[in-house]
Amino acid sequence: MDIVRLRALRELALRKTMAAVAEALHISPSAVSQQISQLEDEVGIQLIERHGRGVKLTPAGEKLVGHAEAIIGVLQSAKTDLAELKREVTGDLHLAAFPSVAALLGPPSMKSLERAYPGLRVTLEELEPDEALAALRSWQCDVALVDDLTILNREQEENVEIRYIAEDKLYVLLPAMHPLTRKLEVQIEDLRSDRWALDTASSVYTEVIVKKCRDAGFEPQINGVCGSFETVLALIEAGCSVSILPGMRMQHALKHGQRVAFRKLVPEVRRKIFVAFRRGEVRSPKIAALVKALEETAANFEETSAAGPQHTGLNDQR
Repeated sequence: MDIVRLRALRELALRKTMAAVAEALHISPSAVSQQISQLEDEVGIQLIERHGRGVKLTPAGEKLVGHAEAIIGVLQSAKTDLAELKREVTGDLHLAAFPSVAALLGPPSMKSLERAYPGLRVTLEELEPDEALAALRSWQCDVALVDDLTILNREQEENVEIRYIAEDKLYVLLPAMHPLTRKLEVQIEDLRSDRWALDTASSVYTEVIVKKCRDAGFEPQINGVCGSFETVLALIEAGCSVSILPGMRMQHALKHGQRVAFRKLVPEVRRKIFVAFRRGEVRSPKIAALVKALEETAANFEETSAAGPQHTGLNDQR
């Protein structure tokens, strides 16, 4: 059986539509359909059934995907064994990370690797944690950064190793002249009368914030449904909205000089950041080098943030 066709079937099991598989494999939907048809001809049994716009695997298809997982895993393990023996930190790596950690941890890690290993080329792609894990499972990336606030059921990732690298806290972001800037700490119920801007790039993170508002007894008045962090900041800076954002996002705001204020959220809400890679692949020198660089960059972030913010905000008017 052709490994390319087996991989297409495995991707279909993960992504459910021909279009999604085509995007992941960088081929056309018709090419995906052709590969599946050729695989069915090869094995002599129907592997998929169409359901509306999506597809569902037949029992035979599900059984074959299990074998495909094992075959692809063995091939990847062989590559790792050979890379370990060569002990060379060269080649290409694909890092997937969600925006806040991508901005803060990605560039410094990549720059340190560039200096240490000129033959190593790292590509950074912004993906939300659930998308990053899907990319990792399907060999679309080599290393992923995820968190425990938006990723559910991490214990189910049997073929993925997850290693803790940092902890982050959530902060309230306010317009510089907001009355709550007189306080050093803000409770979420203090924001019940405000209008909110939410970064909806991660639907799970948005759900977490909305749920915390509801748990505090109110429905947030949302006037900013934003697909980017920059738009959230612009609304806050203009005095239109408030928001709750991770500390790593806050660091980005400080670096770029936005006229906003941040305050501690009480009670504290923390999230753990993890670096994820396929099980056993950290034996590969280049993956080990990237994991180590991310760990060192994250340790520097924790040292900077351990004592808490050094300023209560930008252009503080207290």
